[in-house]
Amino acid sequence: MSSYIEAGGVAAAVESFSGRIYTGVCVDTACTLGICAERNAILNMITNGEDAIRRVLTIMRDGRTGPPCGACREMMTQLMPSRFGVIEVMIDYAAGKTLTLADLTPQWWLRR
Repeated sequence: MSSYIEAGGVAAAVESFSGRIYTGVCVDTACTLGICAERNAILNMITNGEDAIRRVLTIMRDGRTGPPCGACREMMTQLMPSRFGVIEVMIDYAAGKTLTLADLTPQWWLRR
């Protein structure tokens, strides 16, 4: 890679409803055309023929877990618009805390 691209600052794992786990890392670019780790993992899942997410885990640069960014939440809701509320998001691995994507995105398109 060049000095304009950094990869792996954040990592993510997505478990599909089939139980398969797909991973991804963020790729940051100087021109802002990079991709988040969660979307990278979701695209890996889609590339492998699946389209339903059960769980999401994001590992931040400092090694802690945390929620996906707004763009990643938006992609998940658009992928599963009538079922996005069932997606479990690990917020704090050490404390065992999870929330649903509906908890994190309560007003998505006013829950049409």
